[in-house]
Amino acid sequence: MVNYEDQVKQLEEELTKTDYNKRTQHHIGLVKAKIARLREKDEQRRSGGKKGEGYSVRKSGDATAVLLGFPSVGKSTLLNALTNANSPVGAYDFTTLDVIPGVMEYQHASIQVLDVPGIVRGAASGKGRGREVLAVLRSADLVIILLDVHKPDHHAALLQEIYEAHLRINQKPAIVKIKKTIRGGVRVGSTVTLHHIDEQTIKNILNEFKMSNADVLIREDITIDQFIDVIEGNKHYVSAIVVVNKIDSASEEQIAMVKQLIHPDIMISANKKSNIEALKRKMFDKLEFIRLYMKEPGKMADMKEPMIGRRGNTLQDVCMKLHKDFVTKFRYARIWGKSVKFEGQRILKLAHRLEDNDIIELHMK
Repeated sequence: MVNYEDQVKQLEEELTKTDYNKRTQHHIGLVKAKIARLREKDEQRRSGGKKGEGYSVRKSGDATAVLLGFPSVGKSTLLNALTNANSPVGAYDFTTLDVIPGVMEYQHASIQVLDVPGIVRGAASGKGRGREVLAVLRSADLVIILLDVHKPDHHAALLQEIYEAHLRINQKPAIVKIKKTIRGGVRVGSTVTLHHIDEQTIKNILNEFKMSNADVLIREDITIDQFIDVIEGNKHYVSAIVVVNKIDSASEEQIAMVKQLIHPDIMISANKKSNIEALKRKMFDKLEFIRLYMKEPGKMADMKEPMIGRRGNTLQDVCMKLHKDFVTKFRYARIWGKSVKFEGQRILKLAHRLEDNDIIELHMK
């Protein structure tokens, strides 16, 4: 039996010994492509060609956030501090045996918060039900990476597990188009100057993925890793916040050291409920919520209870949220706010993108 893990380790060791520069770029690109291919084969072998099953979680509210961390970092305590959930709390590993949901209400938004079992090193490879836990993140809108202030080394380990589970945090898919062709070799076009990858490296990587004929169009400066992600096409992109817990049990020197080491987004004490309101605000901002106010024709807008949307939402998203029939019955909308050129502008297209604090008056057939 082929030992893919050993082959991957050998190639990763080779990467650590190779300094990145223009001269070594082609070689590094090829090695990273080989690692990606080996991991792909290893996953197929482990799963028998089937995709791994995650925990079954019914999504609710305006967005879903997942608490992710190693065992005993305080996920259950934090869930209880953020929501009305009643998650079992204990000072021992693997207290959480299932996914436990709670609902956090903040600034009129309803955020579903999920407490999942703690993962262990090797989770992305299937250890300790890690694959099932990490699979929950694929349908999440936000990941809260929770760390123990006394174990800052867990930060790098968690990021590695997340990365190997095909999850990309705080990133967007690279703007790259790859079109397979019958002949002509690989042709590369770019609308920007590329600093981290060149044409020969692109050809080497595509060749490793058995793509000898293709048209490639790159519209942003990308890295080798981003290009490989585009080829594989199996990555999930999700926002994340790094939270350090248990600061009530740490000295000022420890806290300062952790801040300098991992640069967390926020430090809290879930047990003492310190900085919980600040964390709620960060979650709200990271989810890029927008507040939309509905108005009936001939009446004043309801400015007390906004509809909560997400940045980038359109009139079609609003119609779908109100009732699916509103999409087919839509005639036009009048909008007051930042998304229009003048107040009360008549908008005929459902694709119109909305902005925070827009007032919307829908007219139906």
